[in-house]
Amino acid sequence: MSIRITSVFLTLVAISAAGAGGYYAGSNGFRVEGLAFSGPATSKPASASATGPVIYYRDPDGKPFYAASPRKTAEGRDFLPVLASEDLNFDDQASLKEKPSATGAEPSAASARKILYYRNPMGLPDTSPVPKKDSMGMDYLPVYDGEDSDDGTLKISLGKMQRTGVRSERAASRVLSVPVRASGTIQLDERRISVVATRSDAFIEKVSDVTTGDKVAKGQDLVRLYSPDIATAGAQYVTELSDPERRSVLGGARQRLENLGAPADLIKEIERTRKVPLAVTWTASQDGIVLERNAIDGMKAAPGDVLFRIADVSTVWALADIAERDLPRIAPGQDVAVRVRGFDDRLFAGKVSLIYPQVNKETRTTRVRVELANPDGILRPDMYVEAEIATGTEMPVTAVPASAVIDSGTRQVVLIDKGEGRFEPRVVTVGRRGTDYVEIREGIAPGDDVVVAANFLIDAESNLKAALRGLSSDAQKPDQPKEKPL
Repeated sequence: MSIRITSVFLTLVAISAAGAGGYYAGSNGFRVEGLAFSGPATSKPASASATGPVIYYRDPDGKPFYAASPRKTAEGRDFLPVLASEDLNFDDQASLKEKPSATGAEPSAASARKILYYRNPMGLPDTSPVPKKDSMGMDYLPVYDGEDSDDGTLKISLGKMQRTGVRSERAASRVLSVPVRASGTIQLDERRISVVATRSDAFIEKVSDVTTGDKVAKGQDLVRLYSPDIATAGAQYVTELSDPERRSVLGGARQRLENLGAPADLIKEIERTRKVPLAVTWTASQDGIVLERNAIDGMKAAPGDVLFRIADVSTVWALADIAERDLPRIAPGQDVAVRVRGFDDRLFAGKVSLIYPQVNKETRTTRVRVELANPDGILRPDMYVEAEIATGTEMPVTAVPASAVIDSGTRQVVLIDKGEGRFEPRVVTVGRRGTDYVEIREGIAPGDDVVVAANFLIDAESNLKAALRGLSSDAQKPDQPKEKPL
């Protein structure tokens, strides 16, 4: 496409300011990063056939220096004016030989390709059977025989493919990994929390040196207390043990001790010594961390008062909130990778143990429980976590890179690379979406080459060609656009 120098002047100035990096000067033109620039690049003045206003000034020695207004070199020589007809051209050399001149002349006879018609350079649905210019003075572009076939394919020149960065990749059978990511928090396992409490009135005599946050072991002494009800039941049990005849009359003293929560060690001590201790020692029922301590020396505790709350933190829960749309892909037993803020270098592995039955109406999420081993105790309640649930299938499916799918919202299209610059748009049915690949259920098969880069540009060109074919087929109204789907 012929581009007026006014649209690229800043680019040329930037190139010259870069210190000649990536270009070389010649007698008939110069090249920047593989692009051929046709136009004056020597010290010769403008030809007599050049027309139009002066659009910029160039160095008289052909050096890559330009100016928007008249200026002189360091030696005092005037910069040479460049007229509008001496426009630069950024097309490849093959295109330069085949394009019509600015005056509307036909291409040289050396070109074997036949020009079917000329299309608008800005992509507008307008064609012409003869060379012409648009309202901005840009030449209409020729459409050659073979580039406008009716077999559903699109032909693109190798030069244009290189400039746009077209790249293809082969569709293949792959096992898709479809992770679902969600945030959540660490919570204690409700089944591993216990409390130390009395079932009768009691008076605290002495509390062990245990505070909130301390680790305790199962059977460790926590508090020594006196309970009148336990003492009375213990005395009755001693009487029953001493006099079997009274046991049949009274009876149930041992059961009353158990109902009052008397420790098993206390009952064994009464049976062995036939005496009732005045104070009873309460111990920890499990290994864990003291979450709460309410016992104080000398206080009176009512039935049910919590003296200590202990939690086993060797196993904790990660409660993650899953979006409602992702719920169908979640199932108990799926592997979960959990990262905890503050421990980015560690990855905790677990499995989905439960999907809660409620949906939060404000956030439209459902809570999922993941059990995590915590042997060193670094996972603490209310820590923030990021969970990644693996929901992919083990069966391989036909998949292409995600960038290969052009999704308009109502249909999905991929471009099949037919080779030699020919491309075929094809409507496909997509399935699951993985991290980098998308499942294709219908439309292509393993082994097909699909475009994964610059496919949007090719798709736009394909739609334009389809519209132009519709225009050219209407001989009566060549200038009226006509829609024609792919």
